[in-house]
Amino acid sequence: MLKVPNVAQKTVKIFQVKDDISAIVNEAVANSGLRGKSKIFIKPNLSHPEYLPGVVTSPELMQQLVGLLRDGNSEVIVGESNGFNYPCWTAFDKTGAEAAVKKAGGTVINLSEDKLVEVKFQGNTPLKRLFLPKTILDADAIVDLPLMKTHEFMAYSGAIKNLFGCVPSNKRIYLHPYLPEVMYRLYTLFKPQLTIMDARVGIEGNGPTKGKPVKMDLMLTGNDALALDITAAKVMMLNWKETYLNYIAKKTGMLEEDIKANGLTVSEVEHRFEPPKIDLPVKAQMMVYQHEYLTKVLFCSLDVVKLFQKVTVVYRGKPVEIG
Repeated sequence: MLKVPNVAQKTVKIFQVKDDISAIVNEAVANSGLRGKSKIFIKPNLSHPEYLPGVVTSPELMQQLVGLLRDGNSEVIVGESNGFNYPCWTAFDKTGAEAAVKKAGGTVINLSEDKLVEVKFQGNTPLKRLFLPKTILDADAIVDLPLMKTHEFMAYSGAIKNLFGCVPSNKRIYLHPYLPEVMYRLYTLFKPQLTIMDARVGIEGNGPTKGKPVKMDLMLTGNDALALDITAAKVMMLNWKETYLNYIAKKTGMLEEDIKANGLTVSEVEHRFEPPKIDLPVKAQMMVYQHEYLTKVLFCSLDVVKLFQKVTVVYRGKPVEIG
């Protein structure tokens, strides 16, 4: 089922966070139009098998959000896919996400075990199809819970990048040669009705999982994932037009002036994030990702990835995250 794009004003609100996030989450839900939806799907970021602030979506946020949506008698499903080198159920357990969601009355799903639907794309595009979870495509609304991070292969990771985890195959790494187009398709298909970015802690440098934490004490909410991503990139003082966001903006016709900013202004909270260090291991992977065949050959198994990680540790002196 193709989600109809939201033609209303693209709004983003920036909040300063102290200790309690409940008022922010309450306001976001109240203004989201989610009340009365029968089935809501929530996509957190569980990009690490254990909870790390800034790397993994906060169980506290998930619990509060699910509880509010369940108060409207909705069925609320929180889902994530298997990582390349760890099962989704491990992340649900060790991060505390599953316990938080169930305590609030929601359910969790491993998208890699869900029924798949083939979505075909017409026209002159190298990406001809995606196989996506039926649970998400059948949902009445989608909520996106990204984090504020840099990304060593894509410069920026945020709301639309978080949707990449909806691709259920743990070999979604094979899609890397077409990532801007993949991101555009996921954004257009899913069109999250509410996005809440927890930026109390951001990740700079070689994110999304191996960067350095930055205390920001912010949260961003909005009704459009691309609008929120553009705003977040500006807060991080990144040039969003030099990232995949510009590809999506051009394809959809979105302009900066289309975004209505509420709450704090970008200039009040902006902080220059350290960009990823494009060293030899990153350059090598970026070259591989330009070619579908090379990507499939060199990242065809977990053993190959582990070998690459060992070589990178020797070169860099610290672990590297693939993907």
